[in-house]
Formats: sequence, structure tokens, C-alpha cells
Amino acid sequence: MKPNFFIRTSLLVIMSVFTTIVLAQNKSDTTAIQNILQEEVSSWNSGDATTYSKHFAEDGTFTNILGMFFTGHKTFLERHVDIFKGRFSKTILEQKIVSLKFVGSNVAIVETLTCVSGFSKEGPPPGTYVDDKGCLYTRLLQVMSKIRNDWKIMTYHNVDLKQGTPVPK
Repeated sequence: MKPNFFIRTSLLVIMSVFTTIVLAQNKSDTTAIQNILQEEVSSWNSGDATTYSKHFAEDGTFTNILGMFFTGHKTFLERHVDIFKGRFSKTILEQKIVSLKFVGSNVAIVETLTCVSGFSKEGPPPGTYVDDKGCLYTRLLQVMSKIRNDWKIMTYHNVDLKQGTPVPK
């Protein structure tokens, strides 16, 4: 009976220590990811493609709201330079976290609901819907990986919400 008690107690202590370490790591990692999202908003709103692209992985992949697929940090940066000079020049991005899940110690899946507003007379891209308040809503899914203590965006998948799709407030 005593060996059983010793084994159970040891397992409980080990599990408690492990849980504390994991939760502490996730808290700092959660903060780091939230900071990346805030930086995305501020750099978008200032038209700064370099900062907006800063956390995108060298070999990351991304799909834009028109369904176009791209690969690589350089391409992500170039596309955002063009975006900020074109239809999305001087637009305002708002971003709300819908889901932030860690699927391992170094992988997180982040889904946000975004609103882009402030379009010029040229308007948003063809085929997208802007509501009566001037907002183009998207659901942005980003898969992030922690590489050498730095979170990088490995996959960036942006889907626009079509007219009639309910938007949580």
C-alpha cells in the first residue's frame, strides 16, 4: 500500500510542476501573440508594410481575400507594399481575437475577426462586401510557430465575409 501511495503522490507532484510550467509558458506566449496582433493593426493603420510583414516566416504561405495563394516573406512584404499603395491605402484595420489555441508548446492557431474601413472612392476589391457602416469584414486565420523564442506566422489565410453572413458584435 505504501508504494502505491508514494507513486500516486510522486505523479501528482510531477503533474503539478509540469502544469505550472506549461501554463506559465502559455501566458507569456499568449502575450507575445497578442502583441503581434496589435502590431499588425498599428502597422496596417500607418501603411507600414515592413512592420506588418515583420513576423511572417521566410517560407510562410498566405491566401488573400480574393483566394490568391502566395509563398514567402519577400512576396508577403511586396504584396502588402502594393496593398497599402492601392485600394487599401489609408484604410483602418480593427482586429478582434475569436480564438487562440496552442496545439503544442511551439504552435498556435489564431483566428481573428477583422474590419477594414475607410476606403477611398475606388472602394474595396471587386466581389467583396462592405456593410452600411463601411466595413469589410474578414476572418483571418494565422498559424504561428515559435522559432528560437520568436513567434512567426507560418500560414495566413484571410477570407472575406459575404453579404448576409452574421457578424458577432
